[in-house]
Amino acid sequence: MARAVEEYLKPEVVRQIARLDLRAQFIVRGFLQGLHASPYQGFSVEFSEHRRYAAGDDPKDIDWLVYAKTDKHYVKKFEAETNITGYLVIDTSASMAYTYRQQLTKLDYAISLAAALCWLMVHQQDPCGLMVFDEKLHASLPARSRRSQIGQVLSVLAKIRPSGKTDIARSLVQVAAMLRHRSLVMVFSDLLTDPAPVRDALLRLRHRGHDVILFHILDEAEVRFPFDGMVEFTEPEGGDKLVVDADAARRDYLAELESFREDYRSMCFRAGVDYVPLDTSMQFDRALTEYLVSRRTRF
Repeated sequence: MARAVEEYLKPEVVRQIARLDLRAQFIVRGFLQGLHASPYQGFSVEFSEHRRYAAGDDPKDIDWLVYAKTDKHYVKKFEAETNITGYLVIDTSASMAYTYRQQLTKLDYAISLAAALCWLMVHQQDPCGLMVFDEKLHASLPARSRRSQIGQVLSVLAKIRPSGKTDIARSLVQVAAMLRHRSLVMVFSDLLTDPAPVRDALLRLRHRGHDVILFHILDEAEVRFPFDGMVEFTEPEGGDKLVVDADAARRDYLAELESFREDYRSMCFRAGVDYVPLDTSMQFDRALTEYLVSRRTRF
């Protein structure tokens, strides 16, 4: 049974997000408009501040007057006088339906987080759209900034039943092909697939000038492995079953999980992608707040 739209963005959640917006408006603004401190080509911009020149900066942005005075290279930071267009890109494959003892499945958690981000963007008058995938994109909404967009996004998501296998890389390549203008691409997935093609797809998005945030959502049990004795596990997308001695496997499993996350963390760092590891035991509004704060402190 699909959850009602109100389940994903309850009035008390809206009030909590509204308090976040009022209490830390600079955080939201920094999140939506300061992602990579670079001007949007083709739009009017206004000067913001100076910062030290770093590898990868455009030499055309060096302030030579400051250099003449200080003998040091500084670049001008600019702030675009235009809205950011965001897209919520959500994995709805069968593995996203998993929950062990949490109220929310991984997909429920992704939708709740996406709803909050959609609300924030629309509240800031930034267009927000939706793309949904498993083995390929199978539903989408164009980006709009009107208030009714939140309900439309959630109406699509509330009707979705997680099923099938996932092909994250193929879906992200489709996303890159569909986007005509620089956008903020927010991806929500458990990433339970071969990382190498995903890395290449993320690089394609970055090469085309898009900002990317990768929300890596795992179930609390997938992170902590709270199992004892002999346990039968079922692979959600293929149906294969495996009986495991949980006590004997715990240490190796947790080491493999940490390596899996660290590989994604390193890969995303090199690609200029924000990597946000989450699990379903974390309150999504708190997780969002912590991410926004950490994002802001880096710029």
